[in-house]
Amino acid sequence: MADNAEAQPWIRRYHPIPDVPVNLVCLPHAGGSASYFFPVSRALAPRVGVLAVQYPGRQDRRHEPGVPSIGALADAVTEALRPHTGTPLAIFGHSMGATLGFEVALRLESAGVTPLALFASGRRAPSCHRDERYHLLGDREFVAEIKSLSGANTHLLDDEELLATALPALRSDYRAAETYRYEPGPPLHCPIHALVGESDRKATVAEAGAWAGHTTAEFTLHTYPGGHFYLDEQAPRVLDVITRALTARHLSNSGK
Repeated sequence: MADNAEAQPWIRRYHPIPDVPVNLVCLPHAGGSASYFFPVSRALAPRVGVLAVQYPGRQDRRHEPGVPSIGALADAVTEALRPHTGTPLAIFGHSMGATLGFEVALRLESAGVTPLALFASGRRAPSCHRDERYHLLGDREFVAEIKSLSGANTHLLDDEELLATALPALRSDYRAAETYRYEPGPPLHCPIHALVGESDRKATVAEAGAWAGHTTAEFTLHTYPGGHFYLDEQAPRVLDVITRALTARHLSNSGK
């Protein structure tokens, strides 16, 4: 059962674990919701707890306005994570969520909390800028762009009622992702594991490899068959990477 949404609107814990050894903060892609990570939470329990982040503007938060910048989102998510920083945590973000995860990790480290790892999925490194303006397209062209990425639930956009409900959050997320500008500064001190589909047109393998320049710690690059939503088909392999990395890092930090 998830946490009470009224008490904690940002965080969902679908499978709470008593005395959880490690938490994985999961940050959705543009237009995504916390429930995207329900299967991840189920698969990782009880070894790893999942804190799935719910952005404003969708599902139970659909009446709230979206947050139009990555910086503002990162501030809010970091604040929501404060009660959870007593337990070791790592961050997984897909697409926009990876950029957001980087900014959250920076904020956590500046507050004295170093994540066990950042898993950056389906996203080019923050230093690899592209001038994208899809959020400015008309509705038809904007929806066509989203569908072209072949996400698991893009068929829902064929329903006009659902589309009308989803579009404001989608545009807000795309605006946040596309107007983000990396500000050069100190790199992270936590390991970064970049994961990318070999045919992802939103992030090339080279752009994903550039995440190496954003950490002073270990970096690994994992490539998979598929496009932007490669992880829908490659979930077992991705979960294995996460589990192995967190187990090794947690044992190392605990001195075992």
